[in-house]
Amino acid sequence: MEIKKKVIVVAAINGGMQKDREGAKVPITPAEIAEDAYQVWKAGASVVHVHARDAEGKNSGDKKIYAEIIERIRDKCDILVQTTNGIGIRYDKASGQYIWPKDDERLGLLDLHPRQDLFGIACASGDFYNPEGGYMVETPYVNSLDLVTQTMKTVLAMGSIVEWEVPHAAVLHRMLRVAAQGAFDPMSSRLWILHGSGFGNSPPLAPHIIFSVQEGRRLYPNSLWGTTATGKDQFWVCNLGLSMNCDSVRVGFEDNIYLPNGNAAKTNADLVDSIVNIAAIWGREPATVAEARASFQLEAAPGAVVADRPTAAA
Repeated sequence: MEIKKKVIVVAAINGGMQKDREGAKVPITPAEIAEDAYQVWKAGASVVHVHARDAEGKNSGDKKIYAEIIERIRDKCDILVQTTNGIGIRYDKASGQYIWPKDDERLGLLDLHPRQDLFGIACASGDFYNPEGGYMVETPYVNSLDLVTQTMKTVLAMGSIVEWEVPHAAVLHRMLRVAAQGAFDPMSSRLWILHGSGFGNSPPLAPHIIFSVQEGRRLYPNSLWGTTATGKDQFWVCNLGLSMNCDSVRVGFEDNIYLPNGNAAKTNADLVDSIVNIAAIWGREPATVAEARASFQLEAAPGAVVADRPTAAA
């Protein structure tokens, strides 16, 4: 097996519910998100994965907030901006019920101006439990087959790519049903699979991850793929992906605040620095934005600042 020289580093910098903790500063406002995007870009990330937050710091689907985030990031650097249509739930005090956004509301986030570069979607439904983030009891998180199908069709028609968030191998077989509805060709090279562990009760065990990767390669042989995990499992899972010649790795405060030594990071850039150093052990370097753009088969983004990352000496 020929080892790939470059790896795409994705920085998922804030998530929709994560808060500052143990000294880790989670970017919330558009200005904070843009500055964080710039810092992870300098550290080696070529993709920044962002969620919008409202004035209270809660997950938001407000297109105006997303527009400001994207504009501010592109004023600073040319890092690829990735969004998802996971915009969380609202708690109705009157009824005591959690209210999920409708599919139409979530699909509306595919139409942002200025437009994001990349998209992502959780391809499975799951159970969330996160008291800190507002999920006080285990809450089902539903991603309907129609939502996934429409997302794939819309994004591919735009000329972009969707990262599939895959917590276990069964999801890969679910996506075959999406393909059967004409949303995409399983043999396409414009597919991107993120094998994740620790999400929705999926255990962070190496045999599960390896099987998921193998199924992904079998069912979608020309796809790009990467790995990530939650909490302190993030780095060993990313390292496992690097050992299997992955195309991308994902780190960041959305999923984890801890460095490989178990200490809490202060910034997302600290996590990016760590994964870049781990990749170097395998003889791999972080892909530039231009290289990542070519891997994703994207056209150049209008109005983006294009510049080389500063060198270590700078």
